[in-house]
Amino acid sequence: MPDRRPFIAGNWKLWGTRAQASEYCDRLMELLPDESRRPADVGLCVPFTALDVCVEKLRGSGVKVLAQNMHWEESGAYTGEVSPAMLAEVGVDGVVLGHSERREYNCETDRALQQKVPAALDAGLHPILCVGETEEERERGETQRKLRHQVQEGLEKVPSERLVEVTIAYEPIWAIGTGRVATPEIAQEAIAFVRALVGDRSREAAEHVRVQYGGSVKPGNAPEILAQPDVDGALVGGASLDPEGFVQIVAAAGGP
Repeated sequence: MPDRRPFIAGNWKLWGTRAQASEYCDRLMELLPDESRRPADVGLCVPFTALDVCVEKLRGSGVKVLAQNMHWEESGAYTGEVSPAMLAEVGVDGVVLGHSERREYNCETDRALQQKVPAALDAGLHPILCVGETEEERERGETQRKLRHQVQEGLEKVPSERLVEVTIAYEPIWAIGTGRVATPEIAQEAIAFVRALVGDRSREAAEHVRVQYGGSVKPGNAPEILAQPDVDGALVGGASLDPEGFVQIVAAAGGP
């Protein structure tokens, strides 16, 4: 099996004033092992207003800082948007794209993601592309159809040789913020399918691309989920707001 290093990213969503972000980073650095002893790569996905605070606080720590969205254009008549170059200038490492909450509340489309993912790569940013089905789609047996559409659309304009630079997060929408969590078997099955979709483009990329699980991940359920052979980490929502719990999830990536 290829050696895919797990990636645990905490998505703060709409949380984190600059003061809160500063305090959080200080506490995280107290709790997190040195980079050489961590079982996984670690990242924080924070609001635009706290990006520079986290970049400065975490400089040299190995903890990645990611934005939660961006536009694909460098400039233009897009009020309220932020460009890839603006993020790169702040010093962030990456960006979350296509989160289900962005899709639902902000009308994010797969067509837009076709532009955003390669634009992030071109700016030197590490994109996390989020995909996942609703409860109704799962009940109708349409999980694979939905994932196929989202993965193929989101990666369509990414050159095959750069697919491995994208992290994909499988987040079943019915498990996000609901307290419900996919069983390890459901997570493994869906993520293996996502990996196979990447394999349709490049077998080598499929072996090395990292696919995370997201959806009510907590310290209690993380070990079993992260133990699945195709699960390469987690995109953690609410549980990441507690530094102690987040560090426990990072530790779970190292196995029993």
